[in-house]
Amino acid sequence: METLSSIECFVRAAEAGSFAEAARRLGLTPAAVGKNVAKLESGLGVRLFLRSTRSLSLTEAGERFLAEVSGGLASIQGAVANLASSQGQPAGTLKVSMGMAFGRDYILPHLADFLARYPAIVPDWHFDNRPVDLIGQGFDAAIGGGFELPPGVIARQLGPGHRVLLAAKDYLARHPAIESPDDLARHDGILLRSPQTGRVRAWPLRTRDNQQASFELKMRMAMSDPEAACHAALQGLGVTLVSTVHALPHLQSGSLERVLPDWYVDTGGLSLYFSAQKLLPAKTRVFIDFIVERFRERTLAEKFNANSVPMRGSP
Repeated sequence: METLSSIECFVRAAEAGSFAEAARRLGLTPAAVGKNVAKLESGLGVRLFLRSTRSLSLTEAGERFLAEVSGGLASIQGAVANLASSQGQPAGTLKVSMGMAFGRDYILPHLADFLARYPAIVPDWHFDNRPVDLIGQGFDAAIGGGFELPPGVIARQLGPGHRVLLAAKDYLARHPAIESPDDLARHDGILLRSPQTGRVRAWPLRTRDNQQASFELKMRMAMSDPEAACHAALQGLGVTLVSTVHALPHLQSGSLERVLPDWYVDTGGLSLYFSAQKLLPAKTRVFIDFIVERFRERTLAEKFNANSVPMRGSP
């Protein structure tokens, strides 16, 4: 197991380009990571890294070794995790990343049922609207949408990634009617900045029958969190564009109304991301199956579809 630990330190250091960052991801000290890598180099009789005070880079031999062992390391770790169970049940720490409001509203309510079914699993759930480096940061899974699929990661779609326009009833009553996408240019916008780039992205609108239109809102304010944008809209401050995941509770309660209900933005899908390794740890596999099962039981994919999302709540 010392050799396996040394190989893991080598792989994480190569991925991070730093002993310090590898140590942070592994929960070790930089000195321990360096010592394990040195032990591995000594046992192999070859130098794997070129070290300097400012950089860490792989030697030619290190690059070859990384290509040969990184996939095998994931398989071995998966096998070990599957054996390290309590009375044959999936066990271990389950590290998952998900959006704050999404996790609170759609995943956390099922935690008690999940733990009743799998009592030996210890959730380590991170609530953040930013995408994570699933493999590099040691996450077992992540839930989100609109992310590029990095190497070594696969996705299982949970539902559509649709966004809809929302505003408070009193805002709509005080401003000119919005009857087409062109009318939006005269309205105050509560715009969302990307947490990755800090930019406000211009999205094209579409309809069920594939009509498309560009649109523009006057920037009255910008937010980095969709829930904050919804709360600003609740105060009658303008029109916002958020995912149906965030819009649905407000539409069901009647606190916000859809603007141009025949139009929406398609950003891809809401997906569950996990490692592409062949031998997935049991704790990760049962979590994926559990979430997919709950989404199917609650017909959330249909509810998140902009073509079925209500215009407003019941009177």
